[in-house]
Amino acid sequence: MGKKGNRIQVILECIEQKKSGISGSSRYITTKNKKNTPNRIKLKKYNPILKKYTIHKEIK
Repeated sequence: MGKKGNRIQVILECIEQKKSGISGSSRYITTKNKKNTPNRIKLKKYNPILKKYTIHKEIK
């Protein structure tokens, strides 16, 4: 049996594109340790629609 870890998969979505009202969405899947980072994470990732690096926030 595999052991259960603290790492979970989370989805990051661009908040700048959401605010601007441009159709589509830039999303990334990553993992985080829920024990070390219980809060939602924010990372700078590349948005191919806006063609620049933007802040992506964890969604539920």
